[in-house]
Amino acid sequence: MATENNIPKDPINVEEGEIDIIELITKLWAKRKFILKVAGIAMVLGVVFALTTPKSYTSTVILAPESSKGGASSSLANAASMLGLGNISLGGGDVDALRVTLYPDIVSSTPFIIDLMDTQVQPLKSEESLELTEYLKTNKKTLISNIISLPFKALGKIISLFKADDEQEASTEINPFQLTKKQAATVKALRKSVIANVNQKTGVTTINVTMQDPKVAAMIADTVIVKLQQHITKYRTSKAEDDCKYWEELCAQRQKEYYDAQKRYADYSDANRNVVLQSVLNERERLQNEKTLALQLYTTVSTQLQMARAKVQEAKPVFAVVEPATIPRKASSTSRSMMVIMYTFIGGVLAAAWVLFGEDLLKKFKS
Repeated sequence: MATENNIPKDPINVEEGEIDIIELITKLWAKRKFILKVAGIAMVLGVVFALTTPKSYTSTVILAPESSKGGASSSLANAASMLGLGNISLGGGDVDALRVTLYPDIVSSTPFIIDLMDTQVQPLKSEESLELTEYLKTNKKTLISNIISLPFKALGKIISLFKADDEQEASTEINPFQLTKKQAATVKALRKSVIANVNQKTGVTTINVTMQDPKVAAMIADTVIVKLQQHITKYRTSKAEDDCKYWEELCAQRQKEYYDAQKRYADYSDANRNVVLQSVLNERERLQNEKTLALQLYTTVSTQLQMARAKVQEAKPVFAVVEPATIPRKASSTSRSMMVIMYTFIGGVLAAAWVLFGEDLLKKFKS
């Protein structure tokens, strides 16, 4: 009988440092009402936040930019050789500093974002158009952001009471060098809403525009394409356009010189039609040589002008729109049901963690 009393009641031998799963499960089962209560509260909070969180929609545009620099140099070189101008420098060896990998930086730059702010948009359930900045003021905020910003709004109103009237008036003119507080906040919000990514291997550019209205998201995505094309085109054609203006001015000057030489030769020939003096013939020959030289210069410069105009056209990049902007049908934000499930799950996990570890830690801390 003595030996039987010395036998341990727990048949499972748990070594020191190991976790007794049965004990943990027993502990959780004993506190199941507490865990269910916390999970229920978390579920209610999840419902509240899900109903107060506005939906967001993302419109995606995929671009495959094609550099026409090599093709431009080749075609212009062929045209120059056909015209007998093989020594003309076409600038084909210039290095393009604006690469595809810089497109995301361009889209997120402050001048580019400011250029988007005056875009006219029309929400899906509205018949009136308004500027993007005005539309952003109508966006709904989450319950958490409203709670966090409430003290700051109250403080701002109190401070505004002590400011002069002229200081309260916000300037409608946007100065990229010095943005106001509201303008900087708008730029920051748009920078988060308009995101561009580039595939390093393929060079494909993906632009994602996220807005609370699906139609506005699609309209801004389409506008981003247009403005990005304009920006890249302006950069790549600026040098060619400057060269074109130079050749236009030079061509007009050479044309005037040719017409003046032609007129002098014609007037002298008409005035000395029946004169056979050698001095007259020599002067006529000299004027004719001047006219011929002026014509050659005018022809050469005119050819250069045509080549410069062709270079402007050839320098324009071609953007192949793989996926155009469309109005998204489904929200890109987390669904309300999933949000409720996440809150309930997190609440249950936190309650279980408190039961398993929190209570013991609290007791140790108090002791």
